[in-house]
Amino acid sequence: MLVMRDIFGTFPMKIISTALCVCLLCSTALFSQELKDEQAKALNEKLARLKSQLEKIEGSQPQLADVAVYLKAVEWALRHHEFSGKLKPADAEKCMAFAAERLEKLNNKQADWGTSPGKTVLGYVSRVDESVQPYAITLPPGFELKAAQRWPLYVVLHGRGGQNEVRFIANHEGKQAVEDQTWIQVDIFGRIDNAYRWAGETDVFEAINDIVRRYKIDEQRVSLWGFSMGGAGAWHLGLQHPSKWASVGAGAGFVDFYEYQKQTERLADYQDRTLRIYDTKNYALNLRNVPFITYGGELDKQLRTSQIMQEQAQIWDAPLTALVGPQMGHKFDEESLKKFMAFLSQHNKKGRQRVPGLREIDFVTYTLKFNKCEWLTIEELEVPYERSTVHSEINEAGELIVHTENISGLSIERGPADQVRIDGSRPVDLNTAGGGNLTNVYFQKDAGGWIALDYDDSIDFQENPLLNKRHNLQGPLDDAFTDAFVCVKGTGNAWSENLNSYANWSLARFEKEFDKWMRAKPLVVNDTDLTPDQILHKNLILFGDPGSNSQIAKIVEELPIEWTKGQITFGGESYSTDNHAVILIYPNPLNSSRYVVINSGMTMHEKDFKASNAWLFPKLGDHAVLRVIQKDGAFSEEVISAGIFNSAWEFE
Repeated sequence: MLVMRDIFGTFPMKIISTALCVCLLCSTALFSQELKDEQAKALNEKLARLKSQLEKIEGSQPQLADVAVYLKAVEWALRHHEFSGKLKPADAEKCMAFAAERLEKLNNKQADWGTSPGKTVLGYVSRVDESVQPYAITLPPGFELKAAQRWPLYVVLHGRGGQNEVRFIANHEGKQAVEDQTWIQVDIFGRIDNAYRWAGETDVFEAINDIVRRYKIDEQRVSLWGFSMGGAGAWHLGLQHPSKWASVGAGAGFVDFYEYQKQTERLADYQDRTLRIYDTKNYALNLRNVPFITYGGELDKQLRTSQIMQEQAQIWDAPLTALVGPQMGHKFDEESLKKFMAFLSQHNKKGRQRVPGLREIDFVTYTLKFNKCEWLTIEELEVPYERSTVHSEINEAGELIVHTENISGLSIERGPADQVRIDGSRPVDLNTAGGGNLTNVYFQKDAGGWIALDYDDSIDFQENPLLNKRHNLQGPLDDAFTDAFVCVKGTGNAWSENLNSYANWSLARFEKEFDKWMRAKPLVVNDTDLTPDQILHKNLILFGDPGSNSQIAKIVEELPIEWTKGQITFGGESYSTDNHAVILIYPNPLNSSRYVVINSGMTMHEKDFKASNAWLFPKLGDHAVLRVIQKDGAFSEEVISAGIFNSAWEFE
């Protein structure tokens, strides 16, 4: 619903109710094995009471989310049996006390949290799944909300282990800012332990956007850093979005899969290629675009990460400041931490160059997911997951000279120069190209070289009539779950009972795993209840077959698949629906700016989340044929074939 996407919507409680997503009155479903029954019962009763109070309060969505985030924290801890080790029932009681305090302030029209120096936890409603997600904000000494000053922002990424929403709140709520802090700091939750990948990556930028909406932030002075898993996140977010940061620091972490996981055997091609999405060592060239510092303890095995990136930086003659903590294990020594923070501060004070930014850049990507650097947007690639680069320089005549590799479409903002030449083309006037009516000038490459598009062709190009792969429409399957999505369950008469049973089982597995590991309950609707607004704004995740799911029936003839009651023909081969399933991601024929996914949730499963963040890479590319065998109410899955569509969403 549009109301669920409106941050100041008319009916914000609909969002909060969806985000809480569990009947708190049904306390037996929320018992935790580590709690005594009477403790669990008391917590559930208090949750139900506070939720009821929240539903009666009128207020803006941010204020309601700031309350709901505490209730969601306790709810998830109960449902997933997380009261053990560092997490105690007293922590949950504190969460509910914070919620009760904010409820009282809302009732009295005195919602003053997050306005004075110190640390507190705030919440926002994610566009991905309409869930409430937390972050911690630290306001510096002397902070005044109404002052005209614009503040620099430090974005901090936590390490792996020992976290959930309740522990995150306990670690941050009510703490004091350091005496010499001169910036606003945000500690990112990132949906716990996914190394800020997938929805965890979206969480970083959604939290930043929420802060920019609430506070006066100097967006040219945003710094990013983290340690361990947070270091891994800083590596990939820092280098794959290099123009967003004034400075970046990565302590420890990892930047590749094979060496970090000691894997000597290469993965299947469709997995090996998609490792390039998050194997950050491939993005070392982007160190030329952002000040970066790395740290490793001398005795820490993750020091190897710094060494790998130093080696890569030398290959590309890119700057990288590296620190080693003498005789240190997996932590900072005091002196290195001072140098680390001084580096971030030095470059944060300088800030990034304002529009047009750096004019001479070297940028590399392997996916259209990460396609922007300064004034440049890579619009289309020739071959997905191959090295794609842009080098620019200003010649003596003041022209912007651009060299590209593996790129077939790009756009350039007006401003970095008056004239541009791409790969030896004739000069194009950036001020007048395209009629001078669009923010960007669009270019396409054909057999004769690069062509600057006029106004009409630019508009046509943006609408993507040929359905080429584009940013946020480039796959793989897992990418559908980094933005707004809705799962659609069939209610009709299945063509194949076995395939339909598999589809329902696959949906149930996804709901359970996403709830646990991505900290949100996926939105699921029946095919008969899907709304035009959901089609317009969300990726459609369809489960079933053309008989059971009317939404699949509407689009099946426009998908690269032939589907009858007895078999599916895909990629030139036919498979029986009795024991096979075809899963795929594709531009949605009902809304070509969004995805449709058939019979698949995320392709990473519980064992991957438990093993290591490095295992959170796509397991099935854009499409796969699975042999599925039912036994004892569950299914085994054998990959018969899998692959990646080319840049035109066709079989390679």
